[in-house]
Amino acid sequence: MDPLEKLRILGPATCYEPAEETTPTGRALPPPQDVPTDLKGCIYYAALPGGRRVPILKTLLTSACERDCLYCAFRAGRDAPRATFNPDELARLFLQLHERGLVEGIFLSSAILGSGPQTQDRLIATAEILRRRYNFHGYIHLKIMPGAERDQVEVAMRLADRVSVNLEAPSSRRLALLAPHKEFRDELFLRLRWIAEIRREMTGRRPSATTQFVVGAAGESDLELLHATAFLYRHLGLARAYYEGFRPVPATPLEALPPTPRIRERRLYQASFLLRDYGFSVEELPLSPQGNLPLEIDPKLAWARQHLQDTPVEVNRADREALLRVPGIGPKGADRLLEARRERRLRDLGELRRLGITVERAAPFILLDGKRPARQIELPL
Repeated sequence: MDPLEKLRILGPATCYEPAEETTPTGRALPPPQDVPTDLKGCIYYAALPGGRRVPILKTLLTSACERDCLYCAFRAGRDAPRATFNPDELARLFLQLHERGLVEGIFLSSAILGSGPQTQDRLIATAEILRRRYNFHGYIHLKIMPGAERDQVEVAMRLADRVSVNLEAPSSRRLALLAPHKEFRDELFLRLRWIAEIRREMTGRRPSATTQFVVGAAGESDLELLHATAFLYRHLGLARAYYEGFRPVPATPLEALPPTPRIRERRLYQASFLLRDYGFSVEELPLSPQGNLPLEIDPKLAWARQHLQDTPVEVNRADREALLRVPGIGPKGADRLLEARRERRLRDLGELRRLGITVERAAPFILLDGKRPARQIELPL
């Protein structure tokens, strides 16, 4: 099988691993328009740390797997397309695509072939060839395999701009319902702890770290997922959590389960960013008695309707933390608003709009120089 034929199998297989091509609401960025038809599903626009968007190659190193995760299209024993790159082969193929101007970075994951450490060695070897033999200085995201050794994690972090560990579930109990032969603490969570420790020891450039949860197949609540996410943000310095709604795969043990609604993914992403960037705690989120976010409304808007409807925020006096609680005001908008207040009092919605604030969302919850905005606007959900 030639390398391009392998890529046509292994590139689209990364559809189960959302990463840099996913926006804050969980939606995929549009693919580059000039990608050859036979490479669609392999090359994506990615929003890199810092906000720059570049095309990246997403691929598995292999789809041959020794694990039997109950939901996975590539579980051992299932009849699925199998292909395997060796590190030299994949590095050369990537360089060819890079020289053609089709890609500027790579997201490299893998099924587990042999063992976690053996697979990690091949991922590391691919990155080393790109960095050292081909002098590639662009973006590399490396997946950390279950059971990878600590020194492998450290080497991967010195080669990559981002590393990630797929926790898949928020706890050992939930993971057992998805992947009964994976160990949550010893194989997965411990690697995220190592990443945090190694980052603290590193000087100069330090890679960011992310994780991924499979949502809906193990009966977990949003509260469980968000408690885990909050811990990872607060204590391990995680850059982002990704939420991949369960989609049943034929000929797997979970094929009869219903798919997870896309709107649940979106609400989890919105709540996750409230925890990371907006100063919210899990306890403040608008969760039902069953521990789930409302699907019909943005969680920030739900919180504001409960807490700010009768006590609107005066934008000329509120501190940054209070401004961030207002729908339509994000971190950059809050900073611009604080800067503008040093020069003048803000008195109309037009001024806020020019600062990048979504006034249609903010208007019902703010005061401008002691007065409610003259026009109340129906809020989108």
